[in-house]
Amino acid sequence: MNRACHLQPFESFGESLPLALEAIGAREILAEQQTIIIKPNLVTDDPPPVTLPVGAAMVLVRWLRKQTRARIILAEGTGDQLHSTIKVFDHLGYMDLAERYDLKLIDLNEAPAVELSRDDCPIFPQLYLPEVLSDSFVISFAVLKEHSLADVTLSMKNMVGCAPPRFYQQGGMWKKSAFHRQIHEAILDLNRYRKPDLALIDASVGMRDHHLTGRPCDPPPHRLIAGFDPVAVDAAGAMLLGKNWRDIPHIARADGELGNATAGETAFRMAQQPQSGERH
Repeated sequence: MNRACHLQPFESFGESLPLALEAIGAREILAEQQTIIIKPNLVTDDPPPVTLPVGAAMVLVRWLRKQTRARIILAEGTGDQLHSTIKVFDHLGYMDLAERYDLKLIDLNEAPAVELSRDDCPIFPQLYLPEVLSDSFVISFAVLKEHSLADVTLSMKNMVGCAPPRFYQQGGMWKKSAFHRQIHEAILDLNRYRKPDLALIDASVGMRDHHLTGRPCDPPPHRLIAGFDPVAVDAAGAMLLGKNWRDIPHIARADGELGNATAGETAFRMAQQPQSGERH
């Protein structure tokens, strides 16, 4: 069993996501948690593949309900220039999901924040993050996309949505614009403070060229990536996009500090081997 990273062939979220979670032994770890935050990529109110399909989150919620008695929270802080997180939740179906499964919704843009500090963070020696992140198990559920500034946006980049705009909307319309300067080091700093406990990437379709206006991957990768090592998961995601993770600064610099990118590369190469019954 490779807990760090697993690439699951995609048939449907209902079929493939539980298999991906079982492959990394997620059941026993999730069963021990008291509070679980699902942090989807809802950077704007655009439909998938810009954002995470609500159906993917629903399958994850249903799976979690079978494995744990933990309180489950859907939490995001959108970067959308025009819409609040609550409006994005509503437009993309997450409000209905929360009502159906009695989930708490948290707008991380408005949640109470705490000030943290670290000596090893050159961009953010002090950082404000929502207090709820400190005592919760955080699942970063990202979408496989190339990014106009960060090369890729995967599980570690997805954590930028946690940053409150009242501190980090600086010099731009985007709510997290402070992260755009020296973006790779900013992503690395953020994950030094709070990296995901479980990283998931929807690579069923993926996006090329740009994280908001790009084109769907052709052919689509038809994969889900799961793992307890976000560096490994992001390395595998980068390789699905045809990139060398060593050329992506925030992944390369996180390797050996926040996780093991080589584990993701190994998982990727294993997944390229033909499997019986896999789609072609």
